[in-house]
Amino acid sequence: MEMLDSLLHQPLRTQLAAFLAGAGEATFTELKRQLDVSDGNLDSHLKKLIAADYVKVRKDDSTGRTQTCYALTKIGRTALQSYILALQKMLPLDGPAPSPPAKRRGAKLQPA
Repeated sequence: MEMLDSLLHQPLRTQLAAFLAGAGEATFTELKRQLDVSDGNLDSHLKKLIAADYVKVRKDDSTGRTQTCYALTKIGRTALQSYILALQKMLPLDGPAPSPPAKRRGAKLQPA
C-alpha cells in the first residue's frame, strides 16, 4: 500500500494546500477567513509547510501596508497531487461500494 504524506495528512494542512492550489496565492488574512482558524493555528501549520518547501512566502507592500502572501511551490503542488492519487488508490470510488463487514460472535451471514 502506498504511504500517505504525513505532512499533508493533517486536515488543516490538506485544506491549506488545496486552497492555495485553487487560489494561486492568498494573504494570511484570506487564509484565516477562508479556513476559519486562529492566527496561531494557521501560523503553526504554515511554518511546517514552508519548512518542507511546500509553500513559499512573498511580502507585498504595494498597498502601503505590508502583507504576507502565500503560494504553493512546485514541490508542494506535486506533493498535493501525489497525496490525492494515493487517497484515490486507497478509496476505489469508481467501483461498487463494499459490503459492510459481517458481525462476529454468532451472527449468521445472510445470503446476497
